[in-house]
Amino acid sequence: MMVPAALLLLGALAAVVAPRLLARADWPDREPVVALWVWQCVVAAVLLCCVLSMTLSAAAAWVAVRGHVFGPAPHSVVDAYALSDGSPWAATTAVALACGGAWTAAMLVREVLRARAHRRHSRDELLVRAPLLPGEEPDSGRLVVLEGERPNAWWLPGTAPQLVVTTAALRRLKGRQLDAVLAHEQGHARARHDWLLHCSAALAVGFPQVPVFAAFRDEMHRLVELAADDMASRRFGRLTIALALVELNEDRGVFGPGATPQAHVPHRVNRLLTPPDRLTPSHRLRLTAAATLVPVIPLLVTFVPGLRALG
Repeated sequence: MMVPAALLLLGALAAVVAPRLLARADWPDREPVVALWVWQCVVAAVLLCCVLSMTLSAAAAWVAVRGHVFGPAPHSVVDAYALSDGSPWAATTAVALACGGAWTAAMLVREVLRARAHRRHSRDELLVRAPLLPGEEPDSGRLVVLEGERPNAWWLPGTAPQLVVTTAALRRLKGRQLDAVLAHEQGHARARHDWLLHCSAALAVGFPQVPVFAAFRDEMHRLVELAADDMASRRFGRLTIALALVELNEDRGVFGPGATPQAHVPHRVNRLLTPPDRLTPSHRLRLTAAATLVPVIPLLVTFVPGLRALG
């Protein structure tokens, strides 16, 4: 039972330490795409630790599970994991982790169903405010203009994503600013940022006491916006997307004193106007490779005893 315990300890260590290390780092705002990948790898490693620990614990508790897990493996491999000692904690650990996995799946399904219901309601409301013209097919256009006194623009994800813009926003956005907003929202759609937000929300709601999941949700909301800003700025320039953000949000009080739900907007504007120095390509490659190796660590902890027994 040493390997399952080591995996649980490794997962707990990553869940506590990783958010603190990433919070102290100064490069995530400079490289949001790399930071998104790092966060995904860290969370995947934590979940992988739990899955592997559950599997080995179940193999230690029940002979039938052990036969399926190890199959034709030699007895020396099974003995290397000390699974035949009948530890009283094995069954408890396996059941607890299995319940946690089922709860995670339930939270993810609930989040997806809730998002679909919200999306369906938004599209129905959109059809009421902007009915189809004779001969026009549903979801045939990617841009929908609504009458509205408040400048706003948002993206409706789905099989046929649509950008919704109010007439007040069209009056505010000048030159290529509308194209920059469209490129920003297209960046969200192409990178499937909605799935990242759903998964992070499901984990944070399901396990609110786990620091890595709460930080994962908060950072996903922030980093996906920075990544989409960078995608749009590559095509239309940082000044264009910064001015578009100001035009869309200056009437909401986000640039004044006090905290608001859009408090991240001033930071995004300042970042676009005074862009930080990007990391070198070699540094980005090293960070990406190091993050990719993080989920490999639980696999090494799991398979090293068996490989040693075979050797």
